[in-house]
Amino acid sequence: MRPIRRVWITRAQPGAARSAARLTALGYEPIVAPLLTLRALPDALTPAPDFATVAALAFTSPNGVAAFAALTPDLRDRPVFAVGDATAEAARDAGFTDARSAAGDIHALARLIAATPVDGLILAPGAREPAGDLPALLPAHIIQRLPVYAAEETDVAPPADFDAVLLHSPRAARALAAALTPDAARDRLAVCISPAAAAPLSASSFTKIRIADAPDETSLLTALGKSVGAV
Repeated sequence: MRPIRRVWITRAQPGAARSAARLTALGYEPIVAPLLTLRALPDALTPAPDFATVAALAFTSPNGVAAFAALTPDLRDRPVFAVGDATAEAARDAGFTDARSAAGDIHALARLIAATPVDGLILAPGAREPAGDLPALLPAHIIQRLPVYAAEETDVAPPADFDAVLLHSPRAARALAAALTPDAARDRLAVCISPAAAAPLSASSFTKIRIADAPDETSLLTALGKSVGAV
């Protein structure tokens, strides 16, 4: 496998810019060519419940936090259950005063909620097509999903020359699998944030597919390798 220097970032903005800055600091050359773009859903609150009935909120990504926070200034005093540290930080930055991180994936989020007494409705703002089904994981709780943004494919052309590609979600991995020809993946590395993000690449010709030890970007970059030329 070739030395790793040019790294393709497939995630949507604004996260892609943050990833590029981290890669640059580590000595890599980032190639920002998002396979997904995020579109806010302006009428998202139309099916929302009466906010007076909401006991807590659950967020599975910083994107969900940003989209919901842009729609309303309400509910900042409600407890927030966040899938990971970055999502919890985004919630605090948006003014939510009590944000708790599950420091993991959607299953860790479900465990955190299950271990915390909540009396009433948990509102879960997020993607129109979520990667996981939080209500199904918590049948004893009252959870209402609220789509506040949509992740849509960009149909961007794959970069002509890259050594590795980062996959932050199963949705991006599915778009990658559809966009790449077999030759375009050969002799290259794919680094995935979770087993679910790696699954769509099972039939690809990547020389190696690495999976982060935890579903966060720090672990993803650790899997990539911290020094230029790592394989």
